[in-house]
Amino acid sequence: MTKRFELICLLAVFLLAITLPAQVAVDVKDDYQFKIDKKIECTDVKSQDRTGTCWSFATASFLESEMIRKGKGFHDLSEMFVVRNVYRSKAKNYVLRQGKANFSQGSLSHDLISIAKQYGVVPESVYSGKLEGEKKHDHGEMEAVLKGMLDGVLKRKRLSQKWAKAFDCVVDTYLGEVQEEFTYEGKTYTPKTFADAMEINPDDYISFTSYTHHPFYDSFVLEIPDNYSNGSYYNVPMEELQAIVDNALDQGFSVAWDGDVSEKGFSAKNGIAILPVDSKREDLFTSPGKEKKVTQALRQETFESYSTTDDHLMHLTGTSKDAKGNRYYLIKNSWGEISDYKGYLHMSSPYFQLKTVAIMVHKDAVPKMIAKKLSM
Repeated sequence: MTKRFELICLLAVFLLAITLPAQVAVDVKDDYQFKIDKKIECTDVKSQDRTGTCWSFATASFLESEMIRKGKGFHDLSEMFVVRNVYRSKAKNYVLRQGKANFSQGSLSHDLISIAKQYGVVPESVYSGKLEGEKKHDHGEMEAVLKGMLDGVLKRKRLSQKWAKAFDCVVDTYLGEVQEEFTYEGKTYTPKTFADAMEINPDDYISFTSYTHHPFYDSFVLEIPDNYSNGSYYNVPMEELQAIVDNALDQGFSVAWDGDVSEKGFSAKNGIAILPVDSKREDLFTSPGKEKKVTQALRQETFESYSTTDDHLMHLTGTSKDAKGNRYYLIKNSWGEISDYKGYLHMSSPYFQLKTVAIMVHKDAVPKMIAKKLSM
């Protein structure tokens, strides 16, 4: 009996040993295991550090991919060259509107495009926006000083032209002065001639949104706080907004994305953005689950109730699928190389449908059928 019992025990251990890997394989299959389907070439992930300048990082990355697509190679654009010029633009707007306007660190993709058209762009190596010895961006004190200065100016009954020069001096103190000419890779440029050499044509880029309080297939000024410059957006139905993105990626174009990241299903740490039916489930960021069905009406409702707000801008660079075949958008963030995905996120289709406030694409990325409806 003893030997027979020992044989039974050994057999049981053997069976357990060969069945355990199969069980592990099933668990792993249920977990998030992303496979990249499409990836547009882009530059390395960067960090905006302690600033509200995601809009500049996202859109600069977008233009860097555009330069790659056009055969100009990999170049690192200066986000802070654009930021300093937007601060100046915002200051003038704030003063002319007698303080009844937004003055903060946030802006939008079309603001970078506008600055590129007016002033040009420069490489990061030419203008980093960091003074000697500084390793990270931090605009908290500078914003407070600039805002206080402008509010002080507004208390005067009549303004001179000196405040603008004084404003520039403060920005120079915090971010450094800009060179009128610079040498890059053996050639001499100005910011405008460098933009021309990189074939950056600001007129090529168009912004889209999808809300029903304005007519579809028309343009309107999107009512979000950071739209200080009153930029216009083409308005299309939700399905067509997504179709523009899908067509862009299929044709080798990337997309500048603007949206809400305040949802419980958004986790930069886990590299996932989802819209779960049950946001309290324990396996929220470890295993795919059922997501909400998004409608145009729900988009409008969340926008008007402030449940969807203009929180963050990122660079949409491709698509992926999880182990269950669910489709996601691959998005490059600007919070450094965090998570297992080194600074990227996988955003589900429902999350995109509900939480996308706006996008920017090259005009050639728009499907012909949609472009025709917009008389483009």
